Amino acid sequence: MFELQAPLVGRRQVGRDMWVLGFEAAPVAATVRSGQFVNLGLQRGPLLRRPFSVYQVEGDVIEIVLKAVGWGTELLLALRPEDTVSCLGPLGRGFQFDGLSSRVVLVSGGLGVAPMPLAARDARDRGLGVVWVHGARTAADLCTESQGEDVHWATEDGSQGLGGSALEAVPSGAGAVLARFARMSYQEADAEDAWQRIYTFFGKYLEEDRAG
Repeated sequence: MFELQAPLVGRRQVGRDMWVLGFEAAPVAATVRSGQFVNLGLQRGPLLRRPFSVYQVEGDVIEIVLKAVGWGTELLLALRPEDTVSCLGPLGRGFQFDGLSSRVVLVSGGLGVAPMPLAARDARDRGLGVVWVHGARTAADLCTESQGEDVHWATEDGSQGLGGSALEAVPSGAGAVLARFARMSYQEADAEDAWQRIYTFFGKYLEEDRAG
């Protein structure tokens, strides 16, 4: 685990109101595993550190994905290039892919996509194929970035891919399933700083793919 000052070095939009921020944090980038997170703290403002799954790693840069749903995320999205945050991590046990021999299906809904690109990287490093399944309320709410040889989309209103949930879009016999969904009530947006209310494991299933 490392604690360092991490400057903002990148920003891009990947969906409606969904942004990826990149911070230079070389020690964290070199050691983080999928499913781990960092605690970020601002030098100003009333908020304490808050946890974010590491979305992707590019060289010395770690990325997080977020929406402005509370004061803390609004302050993060207001950062300018080279503004710094206090970064503590990597934290958490991370995902385990031991025992799998063929493919893994990465299923996410909304901001639950946060740990999945790193999961795809780690799965490929173990010689596994990756099936990517992502869902949201509408096509505009989908994360536009995907990391899989086989990609499936789902939207509640049917505007892209399967009309229904991401779980319903999982191909039959595709492989072991790792699923994560983000649930947020707009009436409770200020509760964003309580991470467990925003990022919740819908289920985590890592079983051998008997279909081969």
